[in-house]
Amino acid sequence: MYQDLARLEEFASQIHEGSLSLLESPGVRIEHEFLVQMLLRNGAKGGSGASVVRFPRQMVEEYIKLCPRLCVLADQQGQPFCLTANGPQIFWSVPGISYYRHGEHRPFRSADMAEMARLLEQLDKVQVVFGMSMEDIPPPARDVMGLRVMAENCSKHIRVLCFSPQGAELLPKMRTVVGDYPWFSIGFTAHGPLRWTNLGLEIFKCTAGAGIPVSVNGEPMAGVSAPVTLAGAAAVGNAEILAGLIINQLLEPGRPCIYNLGLAHVFDMKTALAVTGGPENALLAQASAVMGRFYDLPSASWVSTESMCPDSQAALEKMFGFYTHMAGGVTCIWGVGQLESELTISPAQAVIDNEMISYALRFLRGIEVAPETLALDVVREVGVSGSFLEVAHTLEHFRSELFQPSLLFRNRRGIWEKKGNLRLDQKAEEVADQLIAKPRRTGLSDGQVQELDHMVSEFLLAIS
Repeated sequence: MYQDLARLEEFASQIHEGSLSLLESPGVRIEHEFLVQMLLRNGAKGGSGASVVRFPRQMVEEYIKLCPRLCVLADQQGQPFCLTANGPQIFWSVPGISYYRHGEHRPFRSADMAEMARLLEQLDKVQVVFGMSMEDIPPPARDVMGLRVMAENCSKHIRVLCFSPQGAELLPKMRTVVGDYPWFSIGFTAHGPLRWTNLGLEIFKCTAGAGIPVSVNGEPMAGVSAPVTLAGAAAVGNAEILAGLIINQLLEPGRPCIYNLGLAHVFDMKTALAVTGGPENALLAQASAVMGRFYDLPSASWVSTESMCPDSQAALEKMFGFYTHMAGGVTCIWGVGQLESELTISPAQAVIDNEMISYALRFLRGIEVAPETLALDVVREVGVSGSFLEVAHTLEHFRSELFQPSLLFRNRRGIWEKKGNLRLDQKAEEVADQLIAKPRRTGLSDGQVQELDHMVSEFLLAIS
């Protein structure tokens, strides 16, 4: 499928045309009367039901052009990094509801969010820390509480996991406490086929007007909420994303958007479960990158596994996932720490994933051919049957040329046995514990932390 530029362009054009056809007929259910009326006033057509809206081709093309081609994210100090359809690539952690640590699996809590934020702050390949569902926090407050906890325990960009319109209304106010720059972003997912729920639409509406970047996610499940064929699933998911992009541009023209078809699943016909770590998921992630480039928007996907713990299955599925998503050109790659079909996060797995990303990045960098790397003069200097170990050229280049693992074991068996015969997952648990125990680093002043605490405390009182 992805062999050359002509085939890529043909694929993208066919998916785009299929999605335009679906947007025109039958259209998309928009479960939000205010937005239905706004869409109808701006060129959309009524559909077969009161909340079904049909999108003419001209309207789609007009509003997609309003999406900025550059999406700027920032850390909490305001240091920006720019996302485009063609890179650079960045890596995110994941959402979820459960925690796996030291062999124990349990519901995720706010204290765990603090631990994960401290850990992810220190993983050098992770640029974005993702919110989680915290069992000990009331659902309407999980987004704002998650933002506060993450902000107090890391300095990186935060992706808020949105839960309620009430929380979404507070998010723009929390943004101003830290700075007038995109130090956090949001997102929501269509619940298809061809349907945007009131909750997601309210979150888009409540956060509009503040310049908060938004990830617009399609999540078709091939065989259930989309055709079992991957092309059909991509066409459905793309139509849902296009409808979401139009709505966001209507609410806030020029709002930075990330195109995300990479959440697409396939349905396991034997177990009746969603599959997230299969080869089909990697193909759909590559489709997200292809369609992102087609619309000239940064793309997203997530790397997942069906494994319940950091084991060989997790290694197989996630290493394949990271490599294929990176090779396919996805801009924003989620998945650091993810287990159990996107339900669970694991500190040890996050440490292993960070190593996987480093490994894949080195491979994809390839072999540089230049006079300095060919080193013909050095070869002549060493001569026949000589050694390159002592020459300055080796000292100057070995660190940049050779992958330097921080976690993988590279030594003799006797050393391994002396250190306790640790498997990779056991070593990763040790490393995660050490990193979590370090003092927290945050991008906020004490005054900003106190102001966020005050805002969230008042919010909790209001909803109790």
